[in-house]
Amino acid sequence: MTNPGLPVPVPQLDAVEESPVWLELNGTPLVTWMCTPEQLDDLVVGWLFGEGYIDRVEDIVKMRPCAREPGFWVDIAPERVAAVDSSSRRRILASGCGSVTAFLGSIAEVPRHKGPIPEFDTPKMRALFKELFGRGHRYKETGGVHAAALTDGVELITHAEDIGRHNAVDKVLGAMLQDGRRPDGLVLLVTGRISGELAYKAARANLAAVATPSVPSSIAVEIARASGMMLVGRAVSGQPQVHRY
Repeated sequence: MTNPGLPVPVPQLDAVEESPVWLELNGTPLVTWMCTPEQLDDLVVGWLFGEGYIDRVEDIVKMRPCAREPGFWVDIAPERVAAVDSSSRRRILASGCGSVTAFLGSIAEVPRHKGPIPEFDTPKMRALFKELFGRGHRYKETGGVHAAALTDGVELITHAEDIGRHNAVDKVLGAMLQDGRRPDGLVLLVTGRISGELAYKAARANLAAVATPSVPSSIAVEIARASGMMLVGRAVSGQPQVHRY
């Protein structure tokens, strides 16, 4: 029984932290992410890599964070910007949370995967996803974030959480590059569906495979077929769906 003379305690309500973070490239506003405000330098580097503006960290001439609000100024060689602008990509509204818009190239421009495609090992894949979910402290607290990881099939190499699944992917790619390594031939684990723009980003990164407990979209399957990359849907179920071309 509560004491009428005492204030009624207000229960703590859970919420996932979300913040806008902007990027200006060579003095031009380029993108604003709605994201979890951590690993932001990884987010910037990974997004630039995934969109084709850079191939390595050394392609960034200067990167400076804003001291007043979450945002970054980045400079790269003008010819790299011109090369991206001249490609037949179109700006689209992304199919998931994260950046407000994304860029998607044509199927004809999907790069072919260079290197072997790993065999799918169901028990090992389940173990890797178990580790992925085990690392997710924000997911454990709220259940309101996505996670991504890069793996060599033996262990998780990089891991990130974000309110947007595309942001989480950019963060693991950026962490890899900032560690001085390229993601070629690795496997990307994601907790949400594999969308077309995510599959295109994975193909540009020369990843061997993308796996999810969910499913890929039809455009993601087309991109995987064009690139030779493997997609795995229902990866932790009793009947994984392997798209291998």
